[in-house]
Amino acid sequence: MWWAGRSMRMRRAYMAELEARARRLERARDAHARAALAEERARIARELHDVIAHHVSVMTVQAAAAQRVLGSRPEEAREALTAITETGRSALAEMRNLVVVLRTDDDGPPPAPGRAPQPGVAQLETLAGQLREAGLAVRLTTEGEPAPLPPGVDLTVYRVVQEALTNTLKHGGPETTAEVLLRYEPRALHVSVRDDGRGAPATTRDDPDRPGHGILGMRERVSLYGGELRAGPGRAGGYRVDARLPRGAG
Repeated sequence: MWWAGRSMRMRRAYMAELEARARRLERARDAHARAALAEERARIARELHDVIAHHVSVMTVQAAAAQRVLGSRPEEAREALTAITETGRSALAEMRNLVVVLRTDDDGPPPAPGRAPQPGVAQLETLAGQLREAGLAVRLTTEGEPAPLPPGVDLTVYRVVQEALTNTLKHGGPETTAEVLLRYEPRALHVSVRDDGRGAPATTRDDPDRPGHGILGMRERVSLYGGELRAGPGRAGGYRVDARLPRGAG
């Protein structure tokens, strides 16, 4: 009967191993689900921050300008109010696009034909125009031979420039100017945004190792496509953001 006892022990050991393996697989699935959820939350947070922070900042500056000249220069006040209306409509359009993107699965149906495309390099001049209307002098320069970019890289370039210019508008001070440079290299695209304003907000200056949500979001976006981003005070004052993205990424 010794063989029967041995067989029973082997069976119990086998069943115990199966149960342990099932528990390991369940823990691995849970960890993967938590990681995917955290990544999705970070993606949503980046998009919400970039869309809302930019448009609200522009509208706040325009509203303040309208209030200053309302009594003395009503025509300028009306222009500022018109710009606020246009900025608000643009914000609503981007929010609708964002909701559609977030509700569309990777394997789901394509977006509706009438939906506006995600912004990219082609929309940077429009972005610069919005900020000029808000009082920020912006110059946009391109070097090298422009070429189409993968959609993810294209959107990342736009968001980096948008966030950098929005920070300049908020923290640069009056009469600040900003320069945006896109330099197309054989294997990479270099994006540079520099201003001559007051530099980083006080919280970032006090603790440069703890960047704000905007800078953190820019770094996350760029790193997703194998790029690098640096942000900090310029050598001659002001603030600068430099990003380098592989042209074939995305």
